[in-house]
Amino acid sequence: MKTIIELITDEIKNVFTECGYDEAYAKVTVSNRPDLCEFQCNGAMAAAKAYKKAPFMIADEVVAKLTDNKMFSKIESVKPGFININICEDYLAGYLNEMSETEKFGYFNADKEKTVIVDYGGANAAKPLHVGHLRSAVIGESVKRINTFAGNKTIGDVHLGDWGLQMGLIIEELRDRKPELPYFDDSFTGEYPEEAPFTISELEEIYPAASAKSKEDAAFAERAHEATLKLQSGDKACRAIWHHIMNVSKADLKKNYDNLNVHFDLWKGESDAQPYIDDMVNKMITDGIAYESQGATVVDIQQDGDTKELPPCIVRKSDGAALYATSDLATIVEREKLYHPDTYIYLADKRQELHFTQVFRTAKKAGIVAPDADMRFVGFGTMNGKDGKPFKTRSGGVMRLEHLIADIDEAVYEKIMSNRTVEETEARDTAKIVGLAALKYGDLSNQASKDYVFDIERFSSFEGNTGPYILYTIVRIKSILNKYTENLFNYETLKKMKSSAVLLNLGRGPIVNDADLVKALNEGVIAAAGLDVITTEPVAKDNPLLTIKDSNKLIVTPHVAWATYEARTRLMDEIYLNIKAFMAGEERNVIV
Repeated sequence: MKTIIELITDEIKNVFTECGYDEAYAKVTVSNRPDLCEFQCNGAMAAAKAYKKAPFMIADEVVAKLTDNKMFSKIESVKPGFININICEDYLAGYLNEMSETEKFGYFNADKEKTVIVDYGGANAAKPLHVGHLRSAVIGESVKRINTFAGNKTIGDVHLGDWGLQMGLIIEELRDRKPELPYFDDSFTGEYPEEAPFTISELEEIYPAASAKSKEDAAFAERAHEATLKLQSGDKACRAIWHHIMNVSKADLKKNYDNLNVHFDLWKGESDAQPYIDDMVNKMITDGIAYESQGATVVDIQQDGDTKELPPCIVRKSDGAALYATSDLATIVEREKLYHPDTYIYLADKRQELHFTQVFRTAKKAGIVAPDADMRFVGFGTMNGKDGKPFKTRSGGVMRLEHLIADIDEAVYEKIMSNRTVEETEARDTAKIVGLAALKYGDLSNQASKDYVFDIERFSSFEGNTGPYILYTIVRIKSILNKYTENLFNYETLKKMKSSAVLLNLGRGPIVNDADLVKALNEGVIAAAGLDVITTEPVAKDNPLLTIKDSNKLIVTPHVAWATYEARTRLMDEIYLNIKAFMAGEERNVIV
C-alpha cells in the first residue's frame, strides 16, 4: 500500500507530464510551513530554468488541472512558484479505512526474509546503567521492532563490555576487602561457591573505588593488570569471580532494561569474541591486509573518493593487546559463523562514527563479510539538561537510568494526583505506564542524530506533542468508540433481523440493550439469544434479562467462552515454556 505522500506525488507527476514537464520535478514533501499547508511541491522553481518559464506560470498551469481533484481540500499556486497542498479529510478517512482492513495496516513484507543483527545497549558489566544508555536502548529497540514488523528475522544483541581492565580492578579490590575468600587461596583445590561474594550494590561500589585506587597506587594498578591477563588466560579463580560478576550484573541490567520494556535476544559481550581474535589477526597478516606500523598491527581503510584522510584501523597494539575495533571485528566473525546476517545495524553515540567506519571497511577488506555487505551505523546525539550540557544530577554527577525513570514516574504521579479522583495504587500503576511513554516518546520525537534537551516537566505534560498526550488521545478515542457501540443491538436493530435469527454476544456486554433484547424475544422478533457477556456482571437482581417469559429462548454463560479445551491447553503450554525458559536463563515472555 502506497503512502499518502506517494499517492500525492503520483497525482502531481501525472499533471506535470500532461503539461509537458519532466515528472522528476514533481517531488512532494511534507511542508516546512505547516501553518500554510500540509504538503508542498517546489518543482516549478527547479523547472523554470529548463523550460525558460517563470516558476509561477508553471505552478499555475499545474494547479489549474488539479483544482477539482477530490484528493485535495486545497491546492494553490503561491508566488514565486510554490505549490501548497492540503489533503481532503474524506479522502484521508477512506485511506485510513483501507489501511485498517489490511493485516499490517498497509505494509507488505518483502519477498525474502532477511536476518538482521541490531547491536545496541552498550552496557558495561559491574556498572549501573546511566542516562547515556537511554538513547541506545530506546532507539535500538525501535529499530529492532520495525525490522521485525517488516518480516525480518531480527536479533538484538546488548553486546556487553565484560572483558577489559575493569574486571582485573574488581578482582584485586575484592582481594583487598575479602582476602579470606577461597579464590585468593592458592592451595584451594575444591569447587568455588555458587553464590556471589557480593551484591549488586556492593559491586557497583567496588568498581569506582578500585578505579580511583589504581590512579593513586601504581602497585595496585599493576596487580589489576596482571589479574586481567590471568582472567583472559583462563585462570580458574579469576574466571570464577568473573562469572559471579556477570551473573549479578546481568540480573540487574535485565531488571532495568525491563523497566524500559527493552528486551535483547542475545546477551553476548566482548568475552565471546576473544576465541576468534588471534586467528583473525594472523589471517589478516598472512593475506597482506594487515601490516606493522610503529610496533602496532594496522589495516589501511582509505578509499578513492574520500574527502579527508582516515587513520588506519589498529587491530593489535604494540604490546599484543586487542582494542575495541579488534573485539568488534571478532564479534562479526562469530556472527557470520552463527547467524549469517544479511544486515548489520549498530547504534552508538554519533562520535563513534569513525570507529565504525574503520570496523566496517576492515571487515570487508579482510573478507570477513562480503564487499557489498549491508552494514549501517546509526549515530545519536546526547541527551542534555536545560543548560545545554549532558544531563546530570543536581549534585553534578552522572544520573543513573533507574533514578531518571523514577523521577519522571513521580512527575506523572503528581500530575495524576492533582485530580484527586484516583486511588493511590491506581495512580502509581498508571504513572509507570504514562511515565514510560513520556520518557520514550520524549527521546524518539527528537531526531536521532541531534542533541536534545530533556525537560521532565514538558515531557510529562498531558498537553502538546508528548507521550502522555498521545496516550490520553488513544484512551479518548477508544472511549468514543465504546460509546458508539453501546446499545448497538437495540429493538430497532433487532427488528431488521430474521425472525429465525439467533443473537450471540461473545464480545462486550454493553453493545446489547438488555431490555430491548427481552422485548424482542418476548415478541418473537428473533428466535433466541446466547450471551457470554452482559452489561453488568454478575447479573443484577433488577436486570431485565431475568424477566424473560420463555427462558428457553435465552442462554447466559458466565464469561467463559474463551475457555475451550484448546485455549486452556495452549495457556498451560505457554506457561510451562515461559517457566522453562526462565529457569534456563533465556528471554521468553509470551502472553496468551
